[in-house]
Amino acid sequence: MTNTFFSKFSLHNEREEADLIVQNIEKGVVFRGTNLWILIFAIFIASLGLNVNSTAVIIGAMLISPLMGPIMGLGLSVGINDLPLLRKSFYNYMVATGVALATSTFFFVLSPLNEAHSEILARTSPTIYDVLIALFGGFAGIIATASKHKGNVIPGVAIATALMPPLCTAGYGLATLKLSFFVGAFYLFIINTVFIALATFLTSRFLQLPYKHFPDKRSDVRAKRIIWLVVFLTIIPSLYFGYDMVQQNGFRKKADSFISAEGNFPNDYLLNKKIDPKNRVITLVYGGDVISAAAIDNLKLKMKNFGLEKTELQVHQGFAYLSATNTADEHKEQTDRLSLLLEDKDRRMRLLQTKIDSLLSYTRLSQQLYQELKVQHTGLQEAIVGTGKKESSDSTSKPIGLVVLNFSQRKSALEKSKIEKWLRVRLGRNDLKVIIE
Repeated sequence: MTNTFFSKFSLHNEREEADLIVQNIEKGVVFRGTNLWILIFAIFIASLGLNVNSTAVIIGAMLISPLMGPIMGLGLSVGINDLPLLRKSFYNYMVATGVALATSTFFFVLSPLNEAHSEILARTSPTIYDVLIALFGGFAGIIATASKHKGNVIPGVAIATALMPPLCTAGYGLATLKLSFFVGAFYLFIINTVFIALATFLTSRFLQLPYKHFPDKRSDVRAKRIIWLVVFLTIIPSLYFGYDMVQQNGFRKKADSFISAEGNFPNDYLLNKKIDPKNRVITLVYGGDVISAAAIDNLKLKMKNFGLEKTELQVHQGFAYLSATNTADEHKEQTDRLSLLLEDKDRRMRLLQTKIDSLLSYTRLSQQLYQELKVQHTGLQEAIVGTGKKESSDSTSKPIGLVVLNFSQRKSALEKSKIEKWLRVRLGRNDLKVIIE
């Protein structure tokens, strides 16, 4: 039973012939002619997607990108000790990277839109999670390539490992002279390269593809050491960034929990909050009555209950805080901003109160109608009164009234008609929908 279960995970029965696996990967290594032009157009598409912050466009660019070829060639060549394939893969990888960087830099130099949207910012701080995505994506890619049943795995791997957007973001960093953007994005591209290649290397060894030995054992050992040194040097920074990201997310959650639980004062609105996880600073801006120093000190003491002992809390008191503003213009600008925030909060409260009043009125009306109908018609068990929307096939909708009545005995068509007419007059609604059960 055990052998039967574990045999389901075997790859050897579905494995393609070794020569065909090598040939399939080798075909995608070379960048010239068609492959090179497809790469250039894919880079333009990805750059446009980043520029206008469109996820769909970026995914489209990743689907047509041929960048996986030389990267898998690198991993395979190291895995089977094929030096000619290694040289060819590395050369084409450098060509593809250079062309992609030049194309994206050229695009962003000419583009009138220079704002760094969320799609760009997401590629500037790689973490250990990006390492894992690249590694597992690489495993999926090489296993699909080595299988007789290719399926549609490769496009999914291209999207998951995201080779194009980091290169385009690096080009954006060069075009706008933002070195941190270039370094972060290019590092993400290197992470994807190294760990896709590592997955290909490990899988080629696991599948026992034909191995070409170096002339001496020292060369074999040296090659292995170089591989693992590159892996180690690539993963260390990502571990730090991953740890930092987890710490920052943890700080934000603690800060939000603290503000929700303790950040409310009578007769005051919390107009704005700013959480700075890097410097461990929480800034709260209130509007309304002046908050006493004792109340602020008490608020700071409660921070330790939320794991925020080494956090600075800054409390600014809206209109009272504005009195310390240096210029009249600054005073007026901030006053107007705070007034708008207060008006918006009041508007929302009025809207919520209106909805509550409406629900209460319908509850009272339902009770009143039930009593009136019960006097007129015996056997009434339930009455529901409400409003709804009538949706039509032409995509239009209009509000209607709705009454649902439940009688213990079946009503005739004439009785139902009389009840419906009475309800329309009683409620003053011609659009009333009456359901009698």
